Amino acid sequence: MLNLENLRPWEKVIMVVKRHWIVYVILFIYFILAITISIALYVILWVSSLTHLWNIFIWLMFSLFLYIEWLNHELDMYVVTNNRVIWIEQISFLNRAVSECNLWQVQEVNSKTSWLFANILNYGTLSIQTAWNKTTLQMDFCPDSIQAARKILNVVDDYRDSHQTIKSE
Repeated sequence: MLNLENLRPWEKVIMVVKRHWIVYVILFIYFILAITISIALYVILWVSSLTHLWNIFIWLMFSLFLYIEWLNHELDMYVVTNNRVIWIEQISFLNRAVSECNLWQVQEVNSKTSWLFANILNYGTLSIQTAWNKTTLQMDFCPDSIQAARKILNVVDDYRDSHQTIKSE
């Protein structure tokens, strides 16, 4: 469950968009590659105490790399409420950026899928262009990016329609 402490009392979360599961498959491929390199290291250098130490060092560094990569993908998300869009991006380890804009500032919502795997597995790039200093909020490996873009646009349109009727009254 998502816990956003700075939501206003009347604000509710409409949708949360996180990364597609394909990023975990990519991390698993990295893991298999590391096992292959580790086995090759034993075959080439034979078994000695130096080889064991080198292999332990490589696995420690690689485990740290995998954890940081997993964390970077796991903590990236769009949160769309009935008033604003919040973009939480884990840039690197212990480096996070949180951007938010009101729905009336959203100018454009784009979705792009390319290549064979993206079309088969239904993921792509979702970007939201806003009318403020960071013009584009972009998420790669977004699941069902076309449907997510449509839903965000519908939320923006509903917000604008409801505020147009309030202003015209």
